Amino acid sequence: MVRHMFSNLLLLWSLSHDLYITGLTYNAPQEQSWNNQNLSSVPLDLDARLRRLDLSNNLIRQLHTLALPYLEQLDLSSNQLDFISEGAFENLARLAQLNLSRNGLNNNLGSNSKALQSLSGLKTLDISMNGLSDDAVELYLRNKSSLDQLKMTGNALKRLSHSLFKESKGLRTITIDDNLVSEIEQGTFEPLIHLETLNLAKNNLAHICDFKLHQIKYLNLSRNSVEFFVTCQDDQLYRLEVLDLSYNKLLYFPIVPKMNHLRYLYLQNNMIGTLNSEATMVSEANSLYNEITRKKLVTKNNLHSNWRPMPLIYIDLSYNHFRSFPLETLSLLSSLETLNFSYNCLQNIFWDVRNYSESGHVRQLFFPSLKHLDLQSNGLMYISPLFLNSLTQIETLNLEDNSVQPCASIDHLRSSQSAQHINVSSSCVALGQLRTLKHLNLKENNIKILEPHTFQGTSLVSLNLAKNLHMVINEGALEGAQTSLQSLIISEINMTSSHLSLPCLPALTQLNISNNHLDVIPSSLICSPLTEVDIRNNVLMTLNHCLIQALSTHLTIMYISGNRFNCCDSRWLKILHETKIKLPDMSEAECFTHVRKFVMTEYLKNPEQNCLFRTQAQEVHPGQIIIIIIFVGVILAVLVVFSRKLCCTQRSFVV
Repeated sequence: MVRHMFSNLLLLWSLSHDLYITGLTYNAPQEQSWNNQNLSSVPLDLDARLRRLDLSNNLIRQLHTLALPYLEQLDLSSNQLDFISEGAFENLARLAQLNLSRNGLNNNLGSNSKALQSLSGLKTLDISMNGLSDDAVELYLRNKSSLDQLKMTGNALKRLSHSLFKESKGLRTITIDDNLVSEIEQGTFEPLIHLETLNLAKNNLAHICDFKLHQIKYLNLSRNSVEFFVTCQDDQLYRLEVLDLSYNKLLYFPIVPKMNHLRYLYLQNNMIGTLNSEATMVSEANSLYNEITRKKLVTKNNLHSNWRPMPLIYIDLSYNHFRSFPLETLSLLSSLETLNFSYNCLQNIFWDVRNYSESGHVRQLFFPSLKHLDLQSNGLMYISPLFLNSLTQIETLNLEDNSVQPCASIDHLRSSQSAQHINVSSSCVALGQLRTLKHLNLKENNIKILEPHTFQGTSLVSLNLAKNLHMVINEGALEGAQTSLQSLIISEINMTSSHLSLPCLPALTQLNISNNHLDVIPSSLICSPLTEVDIRNNVLMTLNHCLIQALSTHLTIMYISGNRFNCCDSRWLKILHETKIKLPDMSEAECFTHVRKFVMTEYLKNPEQNCLFRTQAQEVHPGQIIIIIIFVGVILAVLVVFSRKLCCTQRSFVV
């Protein structure tokens, strides 16, 4: 019996001990924050059961032993920490995430590095902004076999050696941006077989001449001084999916691995296109490749042969120096869906394609997957019909800030009547070829006239015609697109109501006609299911209340400020309020009476009183006005007779 009682007591003690170890009571604190409390040292009364502790943004300079056996996350960033005692982390067996950024860890390297060596199970380490040198970082990375993520932004690293990560080969993500790195030893990253993300942005790298990181998925080399990127060709598969080479000094397209998974390529803000022609650029890139790989003869177009199988879906070539469109190179990208070619120097897109035969037939290339093309700010005046014909799947075309003049439809140009009104020029752009086009931006192109059926043949959903000053929109200009058009912007054109003629647009839900000289909204809008309307900064005095009543069925938001509304003719405004249409700029909108100007919100507080005098005047009957005039006339006549008699009387007294 005693033995049975003893065994029960032993079991009870065991259960209570396990509960203490694992659960620590249900009220145990999980997290505690001392962020930004002006602490000069770590608080002494910390609960030993803490899992997450935030001591960031304080004034802590020294760190001594922490007795927090369950702690998993520790944030000591943005302190003045420059000394860590060797045993400071010995009792943090479960610590997985440590943030030591923005401190002074470049001091007391011996003690500090030994303290970190005890954290063999650490998964994430941030030692950014500590002024650390190459040797200092190597000391801090000792005994870090479990390390998964490492961040070293804003230090003083100059040369990455092959021994830097020898004790942290489990790394998956490394961030070394905003340092001074100009040299990377061979063997620095190659042994890190789990490495997927490498960020080397904002350094001093001048070239990548033998890229061999097969395991990398994301590589950021932006904001360096890279002049070329070359991969020596082999049959090994590279896992690279995202390559960022933006803000460098590239003269050529990068020669990427032959076998790759590259899907996103960022090349904006470089010097690509500085060479006069695409052929010259490709030839020099191949010559450079052969020079680097020590091949004496140019036997192969390595640039094109490697680009052809590339599964790229996005490329950014904005802010480069292109004066001609690299048709042959980019047409190799059969999976390309989005191309940003804005802010270059094209002026014209000619069909400058080499023919492989002497037959004289022009070779037609295609961009079979391209859906989104951005050509903003290129000074474009001409786009070859063959180029437009190559865009078989185009949906979005941005031509903002160019000098593109849309052509009328081909059928319209053939009519003798149209020939009297338009000078047919080869410089106009035949947008009707783009059968799949849904979104077109023609903002700020100095367009003079939109001829009838300009967009016939397209599938336009949105059209932006803003900032084409004094543009004439001919009647029927939107014919052919009116059944599909959902969004229309014709703001900042200096247009008057007499020059605005819109057809019935049965799909239109968004309309922006702001910043013009309109005094009437087109009545044809009554057949549009508009949900958003912008009429700001026109010369409107009132709105047709019947039109507003019809639009209120679908309307949800309307912008009205910047007009000269008549306060006493505001039935339309009452309709908007009754139907609870949102008027976000109501506090900026104004209206006028014969007496003064009101802010709309002020006027609406007491509209009857503000318009009372005018209302009473309007209620006077015409007959009453005649009687008043006769009465005033009689009074005046009596006064005249009386004044004459008075004068005669005065004269008789004088005699």
